[in-house]
Formats: sequence, structure tokens, C-alpha cells
Amino acid sequence: MTEVRAKKALGQHFLVDLNIARKICESLSGGPVPADAATAAAASDRGAAGAAGDVLEVGCGMGVLTQFLLRREDLVTWGAEIDSESVAYLHAHYPEFTPRLIEGDFLKMDLRERFPHGLRLIGNFPYNISSQIFFKLLENRDLIPECVGMIQREVAVRIAEPPGSREYGILSVLLQAWYDIEYLFTVSETVFAPPPKVKSAVIRLRRNATRQLDCDEALFIRVVKAAFGQRRKMIRNALRAAFGDFGGAEHPFFTRRAEQLSVGDFVALTNWVAANRS
Repeated sequence: MTEVRAKKALGQHFLVDLNIARKICESLSGGPVPADAATAAAASDRGAAGAAGDVLEVGCGMGVLTQFLLRREDLVTWGAEIDSESVAYLHAHYPEFTPRLIEGDFLKMDLRERFPHGLRLIGNFPYNISSQIFFKLLENRDLIPECVGMIQREVAVRIAEPPGSREYGILSVLLQAWYDIEYLFTVSETVFAPPPKVKSAVIRLRRNATRQLDCDEALFIRVVKAAFGQRRKMIRNALRAAFGDFGGAEHPFFTRRAEQLSVGDFVALTNWVAANRS
């Protein structure tokens, strides 16, 4: 097998530039995954000595990134690949990787069962599921101290943007609540086969020191989603649609819009909602 046919239904755009692949690989920290992922920012200095840590590459394709990951002695590289043609290609070209290549849908994997001691994530993420990948990361945030991913540039900007930006949204707030986010570099359309119609970007997420938010975290997520569900409306109207009229009570943030609120503001608003919803 000489190559894999890119499948539009799987959002496949294969990276062909080895320098970009090398840069992505080098952007990931190495060494053991900290027992408490919330301390990862302090514990995962690049180049730190120690036992190798597990990293899961999501969407291995033809192994352009995999080959560099496999060379790193501070990492134990695993792969998640849904495309059977890509799996066959990887078996043929990287036989040493075969025992750790998982054929299946990453979004349906039980990461707690497979990686009870934690893992890092990396990949040239398929455009059509990039947001879902980040929501899965959030669900497993106590296991995942770091993620390096190449995604559509507009999604990368949205995730990394601070409050006040038009691009700032649900994923921005939820990810920034538990991760420090760095926009690393932009990637041209020309380094893919087939080339996508948009530019890509590589971002790095590292778990911050927040173990728990100072509020009901499930309600926090509901409040953020409700606020951005009607982002052109003031917070008052967006939250009333989801939670009722709060008995006529008002909050100072009610005259703002969702993109104007920081993570801390949403925590405060969540506590107010908890105390005032009927």
C-alpha cells in the first residue's frame, strides 16, 4: 500500500510537510503524566527526566506525525484511527506501532479505562470533529494535562481569544476555565493533501491549577451554554429563556452580553443563578 485516499466524510486532510510535523511533535511536553493533572503546568517541563508518559495521537493518517512521536524516548505513543485504510497503512509501514494502534472512534473511547494513569493528546485533528474532541478533553480534564492539536485557524482563534472578542464563545470559556491556552503558529493550506479551503493553526492546552471551580460546575456549563445560545441578546434575556425570570431579581451582568464575561464572571453569575432560580 503506497498511500491512503483522503475521505471527505472523515474530514481528512493529510499533512505532507515534515517540518510542520516535527514542530507539532516538539511542542508536546514529555515525561510521566502527573498524578494530579491540575499540577501539570508545574510538573511537565519539557525535557524533564523520568519515565515515559502516554500520549494518544488522534487521527494518525499515514503517520507523518506518528514517525516523530515514535522517536521520542520520553513518550509512549498510542494511536486512535477510525479509517481502516489508514490502519492497514500504519501496520505496513510502522509495525512496531501496531500493538498500540487502536482502530475505532476516539469520541467513543473510554479514556479512563484505557489510560487510568492519564495521557496527553496530540494530532492533526479532523476538522469535522475538532470541537467534539475538545469537549471530550473537558470531560476527561482530570486525566489530560496537555493537548497539542492542529485545527482550523478560526476554531483555534476562538478557543484562545480573551473576553470581548466576537470569536470568544462557549469553548473559549469552558476550556479557559481549566486550561492555559497558547496559539502556537498558523499553517498554510498548501502543506496538506488535499489542501483545505481554510488555514489551520496549532494550539497547545496545558492544565492550569484549577482543581474545582468555586461554583456548581454542571450549572456553570449550563449557564455558559445558555448565555451564548442567544449571544446577541443581553444576559438577562438569554438566561431567562433557560432558567425563568428569577422572581424578578436582577444581576449587574444582566445588561451585558456573553462575550463580555470572563471565566470568573461566569463563576459569579453561576452562583447567583443557583441562589435565585425558582
